[in-house]
Amino acid sequence: MLAKREHKKNLPIILEASLKQAKLDGKKKPVDAVAVTYGPGLEMCLWEGILFAQDLAKKWKVPLIPTNHMEGHVLSVFGKDKGTFKIPPPTGRQAKLKTPILSLLVSGGHTQLVLTKKWMDYEIIGETLDDAVGEAFDKVARMLDLPYPGGPQISALAEKGRIKNKLEKKQFLRSVSQADGPRGSAGLASPDSDSAKSASFLALPRPMLHSKDFNFSFSGLKTAVLYLVRDLGGIEKIDKKTKSQIALEFENAAIECLIHKTKKAVEKYGAKTLVVAGGVAANKHLRNEMKKAVGKKIKLLFPTRELSGDNSLMIGIAGYLNYIKNKKKVPKPGTIKATGNLRL
Repeated sequence: MLAKREHKKNLPIILEASLKQAKLDGKKKPVDAVAVTYGPGLEMCLWEGILFAQDLAKKWKVPLIPTNHMEGHVLSVFGKDKGTFKIPPPTGRQAKLKTPILSLLVSGGHTQLVLTKKWMDYEIIGETLDDAVGEAFDKVARMLDLPYPGGPQISALAEKGRIKNKLEKKQFLRSVSQADGPRGSAGLASPDSDSAKSASFLALPRPMLHSKDFNFSFSGLKTAVLYLVRDLGGIEKIDKKTKSQIALEFENAAIECLIHKTKKAVEKYGAKTLVVAGGVAANKHLRNEMKKAVGKKIKLLFPTRELSGDNSLMIGIAGYLNYIKNKKKVPKPGTIKATGNLRL
């Protein structure tokens, strides 16, 4: 209800600011169409957006285009932060996205591997069975007493630990003997060293890493951090260095799971284009490791960091491309319904 109220309060303010920034007159017809998210998400909030968009479309006498939020993330790779940009044709020699396309969608609410064999047709081939990876980042950040939003805070802390380990020439242990996948011990020189024995408690699991499907699980990893913090006497007794190493080991574990499953899916389906999108796509370690994993064999696309999180531009792009795909045919405004569990 609080989120719904904030939507209702802020939508008119954002509209006015947007029209002013774009130097458009809201009284006349300033746009050719209005795109609106109808799912997935909190239905009360979705309804606020839908009703607001319906009023605008009616006032300006333009089409209203319902869009899927997750499709917006897939297509966010076309956008730019500033200025104008052209969306290349989906097919032909100038096509930017050659099929098959594999999309790794990683956000606070979703973790999915989506296959596209035909332009703008989607098949979910893998997804999280519990928590989304972005949610796990935020909850682990809360456990480590880091401010919100947690994902960037975890990454910043992990990067400090990563740099420190490199300076000290320390490496991460990897052992594929574990049933739930490799475990890494942060900042250890070798398995037999005294430092390895004393710090092995920092090792975290890689859930479902070697499962035969493309699904993910992050609930157990999150719980492992919870128990680790508890066993260390609570967050009050953990020093900055240890906190940094916990953040580093958590990020390594989560990203390793994403990379491993994505690489397997690329190989199985012969993907020619890989899209990595959603809020977690802004993660520096994910970007670096994904580039290493796929090399130059396929086209790898990320949105800009500013367009990785939820934004209106990606919905505009998705709305525009659906408008073209459907030959400018759109449903009647009154038939658009908020669908909280909408799938691609």
